Parts: sequence; structure tokens; C-alpha cells
Amino acid sequence: IIRMVSDAAATKAPIAKIADRVSGVFVPIVIGIALITMIVWLLTGQTVGYALARSISVLVISCPCALGLATPVAIMVANGVGAKHEILFKTAESLEETGKVQMIALDKTGTITQGTPKVTDLLPANGTTEEQLLALAYALERKSEHPLAKAILQKAEEAQLPAEEVQEFQVHAGHGLSAVQNGAALYGGNLAFIQSYAAVSPEMEQAAEQLSEDGKTPLFFCRDGVFSGIIAVADVIKADSPQAVRELQNMGIHVVMLTGDNTRTANAIGKQVGVDTVIAGVLPDGKEAVIRKLKQQGKVAMVGDGINDAPALTQADIGIAIGAGTDIAIDAADVVLMKSRLSDVPAAIRLSRACLRNIHENLFWAFLYNVIGIPLAAGVWIPLFGWQLNPMFGAAAMSLSSFCVVTNALRLNWFRLHRTDRDKKLKFHMQPIFTQEDSTMKLTLNIKGMMCGHCEATVKKCLEAFPEVEQAEVSHEAGTAVVSLNQEIDSAKLKEAVEKQGYKVTGEILG
Repeated sequence: IIRMVSDAAATKAPIAKIADRVSGVFVPIVIGIALITMIVWLLTGQTVGYALARSISVLVISCPCALGLATPVAIMVANGVGAKHEILFKTAESLEETGKVQMIALDKTGTITQGTPKVTDLLPANGTTEEQLLALAYALERKSEHPLAKAILQKAEEAQLPAEEVQEFQVHAGHGLSAVQNGAALYGGNLAFIQSYAAVSPEMEQAAEQLSEDGKTPLFFCRDGVFSGIIAVADVIKADSPQAVRELQNMGIHVVMLTGDNTRTANAIGKQVGVDTVIAGVLPDGKEAVIRKLKQQGKVAMVGDGINDAPALTQADIGIAIGAGTDIAIDAADVVLMKSRLSDVPAAIRLSRACLRNIHENLFWAFLYNVIGIPLAAGVWIPLFGWQLNPMFGAAAMSLSSFCVVTNALRLNWFRLHRTDRDKKLKFHMQPIFTQEDSTMKLTLNIKGMMCGHCEATVKKCLEAFPEVEQAEVSHEAGTAVVSLNQEIDSAKLKEAVEKQGYKVTGEILG
């Protein structure tokens, strides 16, 4: 950690490189001004000593120390402040760029949630007992490293079930698991995956939908082509997640939640946390593709903790890793949150913004000092007001400018990372993106105020009036409108149309 902070302080931020380029031009210009000053005073009939004194005053007062100190001191102090709060910026560039993000994509499991899910429901199929269903799942999930597998293992161990071995274990990324046990083929995963190997009754599908609406993840299991049942697993949302999302939104940042869960489960979690957009059913390699699409609209930060988040963390403009996550995620990220708290994400953005603001202040005063000091040292005001600068006072003024810049940077030590009342809102509106490759795209609007079938018909009519909308399925009971699109459309237009009818659109879900 010490090395990481030290290395970050030693690197140069993009704004520092600009200051260096300015200094590179500034020095020869000042030398030129000093020569011109001496020549002008000699031409006006002054002595060589007088002209030389004016020239030396220009050189002394315009020393570019303040310009050189403006950025690195602020970067060093801000890195130290972040480290004290266990927020580690790997480079000066990441410290500068974090405050400029317009969109933040949050992984669900382990980032928004605790990452330690629990088994909540056992729904065995006809002819299967709860113990048999759990034993099947236990045998299959023992070799998996997924957080949901750990929940099943914990439940099975609490029930003191024997650990049975399986062969030919395979992970089907984003879909499920398969293995062979005593010659019988075992499968576990999402509904679409299991339906490839066994028939699932409509009653079980309906039960799974209800579990998803409650924010639980239903896992389906079958043995040798016979459906065995459903095990529901729920992950607890971190206590600070809803507040962190609100703080990000208050800063004008569009918050997106990425998850491999089905749309219903993702919708339930998204509502609890309050994110702006939910993108569900994202396969491990799909997160990186989503980040690429988001980057087309602005600067994106990705927050994650798992191995499958590493490509997205690398692809994002700023990758933020949860400290309790995997080593590869931490290695791929630009910022590491050692406390694994989502509330540290807005804190990191605040610190970055404060650091950049401090650098701008330093550069402003450094330039202002030179704009005022150089003409005074050159003797521009002597004919008008008789103002004359002694080279010794010029040296003192130069030292004072550097002192002021350093002191201003040190003020960052008193910056309060979790103070929200001074947050400034960015002006940004994200256009809808779609992760599905098929021709029909789905957009779900959460709508408040629908009371009956007449309300449904009104909303349906206003949505289907758009040529981009192929069909709108509206339910006043669920408070949703599932819109099928034949091409992309700005979701703000749909929201506006619905709200003109007297209803309130509270959120949207893509995918």
C-alpha cells in the first residue's frame, strides 16, 4: 500500500503535463521579456545598472516555481488523504480522471450486495424430496466458485448431508453447471439452460417468477432428463448501497447496474437500491461489451470485485475495485476501495474533484501572480505611478507565491470525503443502450399511478404511437410497461409521453 501511494504521487497527471509544457514556453518568453526590458530602458537613456536591475527583477519575480508546484503538491496531498481513508489511486491520472466520470456501472454481486447469499427456499418437483434436491445441488455445486454455490454448500453442511463426488464437472459460463454422478447426468443453472435437458412445469415457472420478483435468484436442477426442483438464493444488499447510489445521482452521475440475473430479479434489486438503469442477463464476457457501448456516450467508471469483472474494469475509463474482491480485479483497476464500501465510490469522486479544483486554483494564482508581477518588475508602471520593484522584494514575492501554492494544496488535508452538501450536479443524460443482439429490443418502464385496465390502455396507446415501438405490454398491478422496440429510441421521449398522460415514470430496465 505504501509503495502504491508513493508510486501514484510520483506519476504525472495529464494536467501536470500541460503545466510542464506551459513552463517550457514560459521560461524562454520570460528571458526574452528580461532582455527587451533592459534594451528598452537603455534606449530611454537610463544607466546600465538601472536597466540591469529591471531585467533582473523580471527574471527573479517570474521564476516558474509556483507553476511547477501547482499540480504535484496537490496530487501528493490528495493521494495521502485517500490512503488515510483506504481509497487507493494507483496513478495521478486515475486521481484526476475519477472526478470526470458521467456514468458508473456497478456489478451486483459483491459490490451492491454483500456477496454472501443465503438459501431462502427449496421447491422440489413431484417425486423429489427437499433432501434429495439439496443433495443433488450439493454434489453439483461443490466444485463451483460462484457465490451462489457457496450458499448451497452452507445450507447442505447445516443439514449435515454427505459430500458425494462427481465426474466430468463443467462450468457453462453464464448459464449453469453439469457433471456426472454414478452414471447419471446432473445439471443446474438458469431456466433456459435446464429446459434444454428437462421439462419444467408451468407451475414451477410461475413460482420462479414470483421468487424473482421478490429479489431472489431461482436455480433449477435436473437429473437424467427429469426436473428435480428449484432452490432460491438471495443476496443481502449492503447497508450503504442505496445511500451511495443516491449520492452518485445527486452528483449528476448516471448509475447502471450490471448483473447476470434474470430481468425480474435484477428489477427487484434495482428498485431496492434505486439505480437509474438495470442491464440484466449479462454474460461474463458481456460486461466489457456494455462498457464499450457506454463509453460511446461519455466517461465511464466500472465498479466490480470478481474475476469476470476484470475485462470491464480494464475497458472502462476508470476501473474501481472492491478491496475484498479477487486479486485480478484489484490488479486490473485504477482505484482500489480497501474497505469494500460502495459509499467510498462517491467519496473517491469527491476527492478527485476537490484535487482538480485545487490544482486549477493553484494554476490560476500562479499565472495571476506572474501577470501582475512581471509588468511591475519590468517597470511598466514607473512612468505612470512611479512604482518600482527592488530585485530583493521580487525574490521575496517569488518565494511567497510558492508558499501560497503549497499552503493551498495542504488545505486538502481537511477535505471531508463524505460530505454531500457541496456536491455539484453534472449536466448529463444517457441515451438507452441494448445488450441483446436480436432484432427485438426490450425496455421496461416502471410507472406509478396506474389503477385499472383503462390506465393500462391509455399508457399502451401513447407508447405504441411511436414508430420505433413494436408492442407495449402494460400491467397496472406490476406497475410496468414492457416495450418491444424494432430500433433504438431515446427513453426520455417515452417517459415524456407517459407523464403527459398523468403518470409518473420512476425508472427503466434494459434487456
